[in-house]
Amino acid sequence: MVTSTVDLRSDTVTKPTEAMRAVMATAEVDDDVLGADPTAFQLESEVAKIMGKEAGLFVPSGTMSNLISVLVHCDIRGSEVILGDNSHIHIYENGGISTIGGVHPRPVKNNEDGTMDINLIEAAIRDPRGELVYPTTRLICLENSHANSGGRCLSVEYTDRVGELAKKHSLKLHIDGARIFNASVALGVSVHRLVQAADSVSVCLSKGLGAPVGSVLVGSKSFITKARRLRKTLGGGMRQVGFICAAAFVALKENVGKLEGDHKKARVLAEGLNQIKGLRVNVAAVETNIVSMLVIKLTLMTIFSFAIHSGLEVLWLKLYFSLLSKKYNKFLICFYLSLPCPPRKKKTEYNIKNKCLK
Repeated sequence: MVTSTVDLRSDTVTKPTEAMRAVMATAEVDDDVLGADPTAFQLESEVAKIMGKEAGLFVPSGTMSNLISVLVHCDIRGSEVILGDNSHIHIYENGGISTIGGVHPRPVKNNEDGTMDINLIEAAIRDPRGELVYPTTRLICLENSHANSGGRCLSVEYTDRVGELAKKHSLKLHIDGARIFNASVALGVSVHRLVQAADSVSVCLSKGLGAPVGSVLVGSKSFITKARRLRKTLGGGMRQVGFICAAAFVALKENVGKLEGDHKKARVLAEGLNQIKGLRVNVAAVETNIVSMLVIKLTLMTIFSFAIHSGLEVLWLKLYFSLLSKKYNKFLICFYLSLPCPPRKKKTEYNIKNKCLK
């Protein structure tokens, strides 16, 4: 018996829809490095408008988008950025802000909900009187939703307070909005309002929205002018980029409304997993499309129970485990729910791997 594949590794493993493929084939394009690609300009303008910012810039990835933002705001080597100790920029982006930009990270503890205590952020700001020996604080970074906290959302009230703190100390505020639309839908707050306090926002289109490639960085016109030059420096300038911008535009227009369904599926999955012996899920913490599962004891019975409770005849998973104990008996597994892949050739495959288990 053959069934369809379910891949829960990440919300980045979606495939382009037929509508996306169709517009890619007919997209009007030109040289975007020269600023002449009309489809790229249309996408950048639309995302900037949705976010309430003056201008936008299409870049190949969220990592490049975040890096460019930090480098624009911290344009003097030896600058310092305050960010969460469990944030994507700090952990998963190759330390690019330091290795490429000469920017010093000043990590502040992330709470379980992805926030950082306001008083701790303020305490991390360097006293200008110590500039002889300290780096100069120039930027604060937030992440919304917060991936390593299980997709938890930062409220507009919290973001505003951080924004006020940044202005008080003449700092800039950048938001890593890799899943900002998920946060917006979950909170019931428009993205425009959610990022109002930010000077720049990285908006990823290739995660929950399902575009094949790309992010759009938004901010003021002067910020984007500087960002465009840095994009070229980092090798992110692409020529007829309108082909992939066209697909991203479809994702933006058609898939935001489907995110609420992803969130509901995530909660259903979390509730079902929590009923399986040997697994533990904090169901109340599942706010968007990420489910974090603690494996107390991993056995074959646990695996088969997971398959049965998931209502699937065949379960295909590649699980990436974060080790939580030296005895290798507790693991944290994160599942990302996203838009379903379009129909393709069906196959039967069992592929459950864990390199930590010996």
